[in-house]
Amino acid sequence: MDGATVGRPALAYRADIDGLRAVAVLSVLAFHIELTQFSGGFVGVDVFFVISGYLISSIVFSEIADSRFSVIRFYERRIRRIFPALFAMLAVFSVFAAIYLLPNELADYGKSMLSATASFSNFYFWRHSGYFDAPLSQPLLHTWSLAVEEQFYITFPLFLVLVRRFFPSRLRLSVVVLFFASLLGSAIVVAQNQSTAFYMPYTRAWELLLGTMLSLGMFPRLQLAWLRNLATLAGIGMIAFSVLTFSENTLFPGLSALVPCLGSALIIGAGEAGPTLVGAILSWRPFVFTGLISYSLYLWHWPVIVLQHMGVLFGVSTLTSHYHGSMLTARRFDMLIEVSVSLLLAVLSWRFVERPFRSGRLRVNGPPLFALAGGAAVVLMALSSWTVLAGGFHGRFPANAVQVASGLNNSDEDKSRRTGVCFIDPEVHFKDFNYRVCLSQEAGKKNFLVLGDSHAAMLWSAFSSSLAITNVMQASSSACAPVLHPSGSLDCKKMMAYIFQTYLPAHPVQGVLLVAKWSPKDLDELTATIAWAREHHVPVTVFGPVPEYDGPLPRLLAYSIAWNKPGFASQHRVPNSKILDAEMQGLAANTWHVPYISLYQEICGGEVCVEYADTDRTIPLMIDRDHLSRYGATFVVRRLIEKGKL
Repeated sequence: MDGATVGRPALAYRADIDGLRAVAVLSVLAFHIELTQFSGGFVGVDVFFVISGYLISSIVFSEIADSRFSVIRFYERRIRRIFPALFAMLAVFSVFAAIYLLPNELADYGKSMLSATASFSNFYFWRHSGYFDAPLSQPLLHTWSLAVEEQFYITFPLFLVLVRRFFPSRLRLSVVVLFFASLLGSAIVVAQNQSTAFYMPYTRAWELLLGTMLSLGMFPRLQLAWLRNLATLAGIGMIAFSVLTFSENTLFPGLSALVPCLGSALIIGAGEAGPTLVGAILSWRPFVFTGLISYSLYLWHWPVIVLQHMGVLFGVSTLTSHYHGSMLTARRFDMLIEVSVSLLLAVLSWRFVERPFRSGRLRVNGPPLFALAGGAAVVLMALSSWTVLAGGFHGRFPANAVQVASGLNNSDEDKSRRTGVCFIDPEVHFKDFNYRVCLSQEAGKKNFLVLGDSHAAMLWSAFSSSLAITNVMQASSSACAPVLHPSGSLDCKKMMAYIFQTYLPAHPVQGVLLVAKWSPKDLDELTATIAWAREHHVPVTVFGPVPEYDGPLPRLLAYSIAWNKPGFASQHRVPNSKILDAEMQGLAANTWHVPYISLYQEICGGEVCVEYADTDRTIPLMIDRDHLSRYGATFVVRRLIEKGKL
């Protein structure tokens, strides 16, 4: 394979590609902090794959053209690029893991760290965790993409050597054949098993090979400025379309991944031929700097998000309790912390780890580099193996703390909520709502309808079992305020439209129980809904918010037991619910003139908030930050009945 065959000049620095990196990493970050507008932000990884394939291939083919390509030097560059920052993140996070992860979590973390260190974490998570399935239990989930990339670059030089040896004039053809084979495989596999298609290197290789094809000059060179601008505008539009419209319900990767990947290729390819408007915007210094730190930002953002959701970094409870809840909700505060801390750690990692090892005073070459990387990997793998064999070191937490923590997101809760039947969560749709089961009235009984979001679903079982002489129906949808015009998902809007426009006018009930994770922005619409109910002679009872914590209550209680800090959980209670509850009580008495039940006062009306659902203090009242467990819901409802409030 001679230089004429490859024909690539040395790769010049392109600021617009660093800007494109920024777009990629910020898309992933927006998706992971759960900004709902960026439901397809996970495609940022695919943008990274195309960029990586282009840059690495351009360097390799330039060296081949100059007859100075070396497989060893190629691996040296990959080690300097990937491992210092990765190993630093693993080492630092492992300290937090040893303190805060429960024994079973730490054992699982040890397994994932072992796989991340050895660059096969994509296979580990393929076996143990879907990308969209409770990912917060996997602090190293994001390393799957690094593993895919490393597996590609372990085999890529070997592929080049074989082609150079046996088919010296067939490089482009070989790349094209591999590209289409991988793309076809991805399209076939994703229809059979989406998780397999998501994690496997052979279903992702085409994305990197698309960058390789760009580096080989296999696409037309756009000499005309208007064509370049049109191509880059189309490219950024395709990426934006993917980020804003794709979701976990999109059949992905497969052919749908072509949209962000081809968009990236258009931007990179057009920029090769000359300047463009999109390229100029991407070359803006803030974008370029974000691109420079993008690898470290990608490494750090997910562990930071996991720690914040565990309630062990910073919570709204650390602020003064006198601010108004509408100014900074707990979730917005989480987002602010997650982004700020991730950016800070990314800058530090880039400045003091990436740069020194790549081109600074810590740069090592040749055998010492392989020895250093191998030694660090052996240490991390040994610690990981020790952690797994020790079962996560059970002695760190007493048995009763582990028992209390077992209430974290118990899967049995889905049954009590009737998830997928009467409670529509993001994995199902309103078309799956079972009218016959959920809205069936019973003659001779008082018929009540529990209407709302997941907070309504969490109370249904308690209402149904505790109010024996009534028939309690249920209509609930995730993140869906029970109002005439909710701001939630399409399924939420369909459900509320059906209940208010079709069901209630035709099916008189003895009462509608409105339950939700209310926010201040819901109150005006709630006022309008109550007015509608009065006009249509529909009796309404409003249930207020429950207490909210900045971390899952079972975890906070486990820490309080393990560290002998009885008031630990109460220190992590956020003020939003208390402020909102007082406001809603005032509206109920002075404006709405409907019964109002303060769940907050029922739980926190005494000297301290109730935190357990049993007298033995073994069952947490909640399963997470703000959802009552089924036992907690029963405990609260029965207290309300005993006091004559229900």
